[in-house]
Amino acid sequence: MRSLFWRILASFWLAIALVAGLSILLGHMLNQDAWILSRHPGLHNLPQKWTQLYENQGEGPAQEFLQDLKRKYHIDVQVLNDSGEAIVPGTFPPRAAAFEERQQDDTRPLPWRRLTAEYTSPKTSETYLLIYRIPHPELDAWHRESLLWPFSALGIALVVLTLFSLLVTLSITRPLSRLRGAVHDLGQTTYQQNSLAQLANRRDEFGVLANDFNRMGARLQSLIGSQRQLLRDVSHELRSPLARLRIALALAERAGPAEREKLWPRLTRECDRLEELISEILALARLDADMGSATPIDLPGLLHHLKAETEMGGTEQTIEVESQPGVQLQGWPNVLERALDNLLRNALRFNPPGQPIELSARREGGDLFVSVRDHGPGVSAEHLAQLGEPFYRAPNQTAPGYGLGLAIAKRAAEKHGGHLLLENHPRGGFIASIVVPRETSA
Repeated sequence: MRSLFWRILASFWLAIALVAGLSILLGHMLNQDAWILSRHPGLHNLPQKWTQLYENQGEGPAQEFLQDLKRKYHIDVQVLNDSGEAIVPGTFPPRAAAFEERQQDDTRPLPWRRLTAEYTSPKTSETYLLIYRIPHPELDAWHRESLLWPFSALGIALVVLTLFSLLVTLSITRPLSRLRGAVHDLGQTTYQQNSLAQLANRRDEFGVLANDFNRMGARLQSLIGSQRQLLRDVSHELRSPLARLRIALALAERAGPAEREKLWPRLTRECDRLEELISEILALARLDADMGSATPIDLPGLLHHLKAETEMGGTEQTIEVESQPGVQLQGWPNVLERALDNLLRNALRFNPPGQPIELSARREGGDLFVSVRDHGPGVSAEHLAQLGEPFYRAPNQTAPGYGLGLAIAKRAAEKHGGHLLLENHPRGGFIASIVVPRETSA
């Protein structure tokens, strides 16, 4: 498997190599006549210096100047006027000039580099043609010396760019390695929140990703923990009716015909309880399944439907519906109906006779509240936070049930993007509300 580290580092090095190659190519291109004339220390500003010396002091000092240049840089110089005649003797011997003329028809290169430059005197407006002949050894020696600093600077730049690319590469691959380790730990259910704490403090994209991953990891760990707890609770709750069934069956095997007739209603009752418990567990599990796309829910119609269904069940309780007109919710009607039905059944268990149960759908501050209120004794404040957990029942609760109704309502509220609000009503009783924020209920 190719490491991302080496690929990123290779990309940086490729870019560096391209820059270096272009620099060398540019230097080669600049190694032309104009570049030599402007950069060589013996030729730099030579026309201006010689012209001033010739016009101010005459031929002798001008010729001596060329002789000094010859001794110092081994460069031969000729100076011609507009007619092509030599103004001063110069330093290029006639024998060398004859050799150069003979070599014009020969393919062999000359032992020197021939350069020319024109200069017009600002004082006399006279134009001079200067011909330079630089021996190749002298030119090569100057190239080596003149390119030492650029190549040294290039080498330093390469080292600096290499270190920079290494730091950039490590700054990318190290967070990825930490994220990979976190993903591995999450898959092994051993993820720790502090494993990405240092990475989450960064102010770049990796910090944002680490924070999101921490939230996702915490949520998944919470779900895994709740699923494990749910399995333990389900196992515990199923043991009780199964144990009672085993006892009743053992008694039926030993009893006579008359006693068996008395045991059948007990067996039937235990089977009904077991079926009800399994039905509640399946309803809770189905809330995590994909139920398709959300559809508009007519909340006033749903509340009136729940009232009618409850009254048809033979209850003696009074149910009142209060709803703002036209209140709707994007969601899943069956899920919401099951959740509200559980809340309504809880209210029926605790509501005293003669007091109505209130069903309402209203908007407060832009949020949607779908509430069920009873006038019962309410719940102690220390137990409110635990209500909604699967199989949890308040210690003072004596009504039948398995502690799954509020858990189903809570999951249904979360599926609709909201939450379940459970509280004691200020004027007495208990109120359970499915609260959906504006952005998800619109």
